[in-house]
Amino acid sequence: MVIYRYLNPGQKGENIRYWNSSNTNVSQAELNPDRGGRPRTLSPLHEYFLVMCRLRQGFPEEHLAHLFDISLSTVSRIFISWMNFMYLKLGGIDLWLSREVINSTMPEDFKKKYASTRVIIDCTEIKCQMPSSLQLNSELFSNYKNHTTLKGLVGISPGGATTYVSQLYTGSISDREIVTRSGFLDLPFDKDDSVMADKGFTIDDLLPLDVSINLPPFLGSADQMPAEDVIKTQEIASLRIHVERAINKIKNFHIFDRVIPLHQFGLINQIWTVCAILCNGQPNIISVNQSATD
Repeated sequence: MVIYRYLNPGQKGENIRYWNSSNTNVSQAELNPDRGGRPRTLSPLHEYFLVMCRLRQGFPEEHLAHLFDISLSTVSRIFISWMNFMYLKLGGIDLWLSREVINSTMPEDFKKKYASTRVIIDCTEIKCQMPSSLQLNSELFSNYKNHTTLKGLVGISPGGATTYVSQLYTGSISDREIVTRSGFLDLPFDKDDSVMADKGFTIDDLLPLDVSINLPPFLGSADQMPAEDVIKTQEIASLRIHVERAINKIKNFHIFDRVIPLHQFGLINQIWTVCAILCNGQPNIISVNQSATD
Protein backbone atom coordinates (compact mmCIF):
# COMPACT_ATOMS: atom_id res chain seq x y z
CA MET A 1 0.00 0.00 0.00
CA VAL A 2 2.96 2.34 0.51
CA ILE A 3 3.77 2.20 -3.20
CA TYR A 4 0.12 2.63 -4.15
CA ARG A 5 -0.18 5.72 -1.97
CA TYR A 6 3.03 7.12 -3.44
CA LEU A 7 1.72 6.59 -6.96
CA ASN A 8 -1.51 8.42 -6.06
CA PRO A 9 -3.68 7.50 -9.05
CA GLY A 10 -6.54 9.55 -7.63
CA GLN A 11 -9.73 8.44 -5.95
CA LYS A 12 -11.27 7.67 -9.33
CA GLY A 13 -8.08 7.27 -11.35
CA GLU A 14 -8.16 10.89 -12.49
CA ASN A 15 -4.35 11.14 -12.30
CA ILE A 16 -3.86 8.38 -14.87
CA ARG A 17 -4.04 8.98 -18.60
CA TYR A 18 -5.71 5.91 -20.03
CA TRP A 19 -4.52 4.45 -23.32
CA ASN A 20 -5.71 1.59 -25.47
CA SER A 21 -3.63 -0.94 -27.41
CA SER A 22 -3.29 1.45 -30.37
CA ASN A 23 -1.81 4.13 -28.06
CA THR A 24 -4.91 6.28 -28.41
CA ASN A 25 -5.83 8.32 -25.36
CA VAL A 26 -9.14 7.32 -23.76
CA SER A 27 -11.01 10.34 -22.43
CA GLN A 28 -12.04 10.55 -18.79
CA ALA A 29 -15.64 10.99 -19.92
CA GLU A 30 -15.55 7.39 -21.12
CA LEU A 31 -14.24 6.22 -17.75
CA ASN A 32 -15.85 8.46 -15.15
CA PRO A 33 -19.57 7.96 -14.55
CA ASP A 34 -19.80 11.43 -13.00
CA ARG A 35 -19.08 12.84 -16.44
CA GLY A 36 -21.74 10.88 -18.26
CA GLY A 37 -19.57 8.14 -19.74
CA ARG A 38 -19.64 4.41 -19.15
CA PRO A 39 -18.78 3.47 -15.53
CA ARG A 40 -15.28 2.31 -14.66
CA THR A 41 -15.19 -1.48 -14.41
CA LEU A 42 -12.58 -1.65 -11.61
CA SER A 43 -11.54 0.74 -8.87
CA PRO A 44 -7.99 2.18 -9.13
CA LEU A 45 -6.86 -0.12 -6.29
CA HIS A 46 -8.20 -3.17 -8.11
CA GLU A 47 -6.54 -1.99 -11.31
CA TYR A 48 -3.25 -1.71 -9.42
CA PHE A 49 -3.72 -5.25 -8.11
CA LEU A 50 -4.37 -6.48 -11.65
CA VAL A 51 -1.18 -4.82 -12.88
CA MET A 52 0.89 -6.33 -10.06
CA CYS A 53 -0.56 -9.78 -10.84
CA ARG A 54 0.57 -9.29 -14.43
CA LEU A 55 4.06 -8.19 -13.39
CA ARG A 56 4.77 -10.35 -10.38
CA GLN A 57 2.95 -13.57 -11.25
CA GLY A 58 3.22 -13.24 -15.02
CA PHE A 59 -0.47 -14.01 -15.49
CA PRO A 60 -1.48 -13.73 -19.17
CA GLU A 61 -3.96 -11.01 -20.00
CA GLU A 62 -6.53 -13.65 -20.97
CA HIS A 63 -6.31 -15.16 -17.48
CA LEU A 64 -6.63 -11.74 -15.84
CA ALA A 65 -9.70 -11.00 -17.95
CA HIS A 66 -11.27 -14.17 -16.56
CA LEU A 67 -10.20 -13.50 -12.95
CA PHE A 68 -11.49 -9.93 -12.90
CA ASP A 69 -14.51 -10.65 -15.12
CA ILE A 70 -13.62 -7.94 -17.63
CA SER A 71 -12.87 -7.93 -21.34
CA LEU A 72 -9.41 -8.64 -22.74
CA SER A 73 -9.28 -5.17 -24.27
CA THR A 74 -10.00 -3.63 -20.84
CA VAL A 75 -7.13 -5.61 -19.28
CA SER A 76 -4.81 -4.43 -22.04
CA ARG A 77 -5.88 -0.81 -21.64
CA ILE A 78 -5.43 -0.90 -17.87
CA PHE A 79 -1.99 -2.50 -18.12
CA ILE A 80 -0.67 -0.10 -20.76
CA SER A 81 -2.02 2.92 -18.89
CA TRP A 82 -0.65 1.88 -15.51
CA MET A 83 2.77 0.97 -16.94
CA ASN A 84 3.16 4.42 -18.42
CA PHE A 85 1.84 6.03 -15.23
CA MET A 86 4.12 4.01 -12.94
CA TYR A 87 7.10 4.60 -15.22
CA LEU A 88 6.64 8.36 -15.00
CA LYS A 89 6.08 8.36 -11.23
CA LEU A 90 8.77 5.86 -10.21
CA GLY A 91 11.17 7.06 -12.89
CA GLY A 92 11.22 10.43 -11.15
CA ILE A 93 12.90 8.90 -8.10
CA ASP A 94 16.63 9.64 -7.90
CA LEU A 95 18.10 6.16 -7.41
CA TRP A 96 21.72 7.35 -7.31
CA LEU A 97 22.89 7.45 -3.69
CA SER A 98 25.22 10.07 -2.24
CA ARG A 99 28.69 9.09 -1.11
CA GLU A 100 27.58 9.61 2.50
CA VAL A 101 24.71 7.13 2.17
CA ILE A 102 26.96 4.66 0.36
CA ASN A 103 29.47 4.79 3.23
CA SER A 104 26.86 4.48 5.96
CA THR A 105 25.28 1.38 4.39
CA MET A 106 28.50 -0.32 3.26
CA PRO A 107 29.07 -3.88 4.59
CA GLU A 108 32.30 -4.53 6.46
CA ASP A 109 33.77 -6.72 3.73
CA PHE A 110 33.61 -3.80 1.30
CA LYS A 111 35.08 -1.39 3.83
CA LYS A 112 38.10 -3.64 4.36
CA LYS A 113 39.13 -4.06 0.72
CA TYR A 114 37.06 -1.91 -1.63
CA ALA A 115 35.80 1.03 0.42
CA SER A 116 35.86 3.34 -2.60
CA THR A 117 33.18 1.30 -4.40
CA ARG A 118 30.27 3.50 -5.53
CA VAL A 119 28.44 1.02 -7.73
CA ILE A 120 28.63 -2.61 -8.85
CA ILE A 121 27.45 -3.12 -12.43
CA ASP A 122 26.49 -5.99 -14.67
CA CYS A 123 24.45 -6.59 -17.81
CA THR A 124 21.59 -9.01 -18.19
CA GLU A 125 19.40 -10.21 -21.04
CA ILE A 126 15.78 -11.19 -21.48
CA LYS A 127 14.62 -13.28 -24.41
CA CYS A 128 12.42 -11.69 -27.05
CA GLN A 129 10.55 -12.88 -30.11
CA MET A 130 12.48 -13.25 -33.35
CA PRO A 131 11.48 -10.56 -35.88
CA SER A 132 11.01 -11.30 -39.58
CA SER A 133 13.54 -8.61 -40.52
CA LEU A 134 16.96 -10.23 -41.02
CA GLN A 135 18.76 -7.03 -40.05
CA LEU A 136 16.81 -6.57 -36.82
CA ASN A 137 17.13 -10.26 -36.06
CA SER A 138 20.92 -9.94 -36.40
CA GLU A 139 20.98 -6.94 -34.06
CA LEU A 140 18.85 -8.71 -31.47
CA PHE A 141 20.67 -12.03 -31.61
CA SER A 142 22.83 -12.78 -28.59
CA ASN A 143 25.63 -15.30 -28.98
CA TYR A 144 25.67 -15.68 -25.20
CA LYS A 145 22.00 -16.73 -25.04
CA ASN A 146 21.87 -18.18 -28.59
CA HIS A 147 18.56 -16.35 -28.96
CA THR A 148 17.23 -12.92 -29.78
CA THR A 149 17.35 -10.82 -26.61
CA LEU A 150 17.05 -7.38 -25.11
CA LYS A 151 19.97 -6.31 -22.90
CA GLY A 152 20.13 -3.90 -19.99
CA LEU A 153 22.70 -2.54 -17.55
CA VAL A 154 21.99 -2.65 -13.81
CA GLY A 155 23.97 -1.07 -10.99
CA ILE A 156 23.68 -1.56 -7.23
CA SER A 157 25.29 0.05 -4.22
CA PRO A 158 27.61 -2.00 -1.98
CA GLY A 159 24.68 -2.09 0.46
CA GLY A 160 22.46 -3.81 -2.10
CA ALA A 161 20.12 -1.02 -3.30
CA THR A 162 19.45 -0.71 -7.02
CA THR A 163 20.97 2.64 -7.97
CA TYR A 164 21.03 2.48 -11.76
CA VAL A 165 18.86 0.87 -14.44
CA SER A 166 19.44 1.49 -18.13
CA GLN A 167 16.89 1.14 -20.86
CA LEU A 168 16.98 -2.08 -22.89
CA TYR A 169 19.11 -2.42 -26.01
CA THR A 170 19.43 -5.03 -28.74
CA GLY A 171 21.07 -8.24 -27.53
CA SER A 172 24.17 -7.99 -29.73
CA ILE A 173 25.40 -4.80 -28.02
CA SER A 174 28.68 -5.14 -26.10
CA ASP A 175 29.08 -4.32 -22.42
CA ARG A 176 31.38 -1.44 -23.33
CA GLU A 177 28.91 0.03 -25.81
CA ILE A 178 25.96 -0.20 -23.44
CA VAL A 179 27.96 1.68 -20.79
CA THR A 180 28.64 4.40 -23.36
CA ARG A 181 25.14 4.68 -24.80
CA SER A 182 23.10 4.27 -21.62
CA GLY A 183 24.19 7.46 -19.88
CA PHE A 184 25.97 5.59 -17.08
CA LEU A 185 29.10 7.69 -17.60
CA ASP A 186 27.10 10.87 -16.94
CA LEU A 187 26.21 9.86 -13.38
CA PRO A 188 27.49 12.22 -10.65
CA PHE A 189 30.53 10.30 -9.44
CA ASP A 190 32.77 11.77 -6.75
CA LYS A 191 36.54 11.96 -6.78
CA ASP A 192 38.23 8.62 -5.93
CA ASP A 193 35.06 6.59 -6.50
CA SER A 194 35.45 3.14 -8.01
CA VAL A 195 33.22 0.86 -10.06
CA MET A 196 33.19 -2.91 -9.56
CA ALA A 197 32.40 -5.10 -12.56
CA ASP A 198 33.13 -8.35 -14.35
CA LYS A 199 36.18 -8.62 -16.60
CA GLY A 200 34.08 -7.98 -19.72
CA PHE A 201 33.75 -4.32 -18.73
CA THR A 202 36.97 -2.89 -20.17
CA ILE A 203 35.84 0.68 -19.57
CA ASP A 204 38.65 2.19 -17.51
CA ASP A 205 39.45 4.62 -20.36
CA LEU A 206 35.81 5.76 -20.49
CA LEU A 207 35.25 6.53 -16.81
CA PRO A 208 35.46 10.10 -15.53
CA LEU A 209 38.78 11.35 -14.21
CA ASP A 210 39.59 10.19 -10.67
CA VAL A 211 37.15 7.26 -11.02
CA SER A 212 38.68 3.77 -11.22
CA ILE A 213 37.39 0.28 -11.90
CA ASN A 214 37.95 -2.98 -10.05
CA LEU A 215 37.88 -6.03 -12.31
CA PRO A 216 38.92 -9.64 -11.76
CA PRO A 217 42.51 -10.07 -13.04
CA PHE A 218 43.05 -11.44 -16.55
CA LEU A 219 45.02 -14.64 -17.07
CA GLY A 220 46.60 -13.22 -20.22
CA SER A 221 49.27 -15.35 -21.88
CA ALA A 222 50.42 -16.93 -18.62
CA ASP A 223 49.71 -20.60 -17.99
CA GLN A 224 48.81 -20.00 -14.37
CA MET A 225 47.46 -17.01 -12.49
CA PRO A 226 49.68 -15.65 -9.68
CA ALA A 227 48.46 -16.43 -6.16
CA GLU A 228 47.67 -12.77 -5.39
CA ASP A 229 45.53 -12.55 -8.55
CA VAL A 230 43.65 -15.69 -7.54
CA ILE A 231 42.87 -14.11 -4.18
CA LYS A 232 41.75 -10.86 -5.81
CA THR A 233 39.53 -12.77 -8.24
CA GLN A 234 37.86 -14.59 -5.35
CA GLU A 235 37.42 -11.36 -3.37
CA ILE A 236 35.78 -9.50 -6.24
CA ALA A 237 33.62 -12.48 -7.18
CA SER A 238 32.32 -12.83 -3.61
CA LEU A 239 31.32 -9.15 -3.57
CA ARG A 240 30.17 -8.76 -7.17
CA ILE A 241 27.73 -11.66 -6.83
CA HIS A 242 25.26 -9.28 -5.17
CA VAL A 243 24.55 -7.49 -8.45
CA GLU A 244 23.61 -10.89 -9.89
CA ARG A 245 21.27 -11.40 -6.94
CA ALA A 246 19.73 -7.98 -7.60
CA ILE A 247 19.20 -8.87 -11.25
CA ASN A 248 17.56 -12.13 -10.21
CA LYS A 249 15.15 -10.13 -8.06
CA ILE A 250 14.09 -8.19 -11.15
CA LYS A 251 13.66 -11.40 -13.10
CA ASN A 252 11.55 -12.82 -10.28
CA PHE A 253 8.84 -10.66 -11.77
CA HIS A 254 7.47 -13.55 -13.77
CA ILE A 255 6.34 -11.40 -16.66
CA PHE A 256 9.91 -12.00 -17.87
CA ASP A 257 9.50 -15.80 -17.79
CA ARG A 258 8.02 -15.80 -21.26
CA VAL A 259 9.67 -14.61 -24.45
CA ILE A 260 8.82 -10.92 -24.90
CA PRO A 261 6.53 -10.60 -27.96
CA LEU A 262 7.26 -8.02 -30.64
CA HIS A 263 4.00 -6.18 -30.01
CA GLN A 264 5.20 -5.41 -26.46
CA PHE A 265 8.43 -3.68 -27.55
CA GLY A 266 6.81 -0.26 -27.18
CA LEU A 267 6.11 -0.96 -23.50
CA ILE A 268 9.02 -3.18 -22.47
CA ASN A 269 11.28 -0.36 -21.21
CA GLN A 270 8.51 0.84 -18.92
CA ILE A 271 7.94 -2.70 -17.63
CA TRP A 272 11.67 -3.30 -17.11
CA THR A 273 12.28 -0.03 -15.29
CA VAL A 274 9.21 -0.31 -13.06
CA CYS A 275 10.09 -3.86 -11.98
CA ALA A 276 13.68 -2.85 -11.22
CA ILE A 277 12.63 0.11 -9.09
CA LEU A 278 9.96 -1.90 -7.27
CA CYS A 279 12.76 -4.21 -6.09
CA ASN A 280 13.98 -1.40 -3.83
CA GLY A 281 10.72 -1.75 -1.92
CA GLN A 282 11.51 -5.38 -1.11
CA PRO A 283 13.79 -6.67 1.68
CA ASN A 284 17.39 -5.81 0.89
CA ILE A 285 19.66 -8.52 -0.49
CA ILE A 286 22.24 -7.69 2.19
CA SER A 287 21.99 -5.92 5.54
CA VAL A 288 24.49 -3.40 6.90
CA ASN A 289 25.56 -5.73 9.72
CA GLN A 290 25.76 -8.79 7.48
CA SER A 291 29.01 -9.86 5.87
CA ALA A 292 28.81 -9.28 2.12
CA THR A 293 30.31 -12.70 1.54
CA ASP A 294 27.78 -14.57 3.70
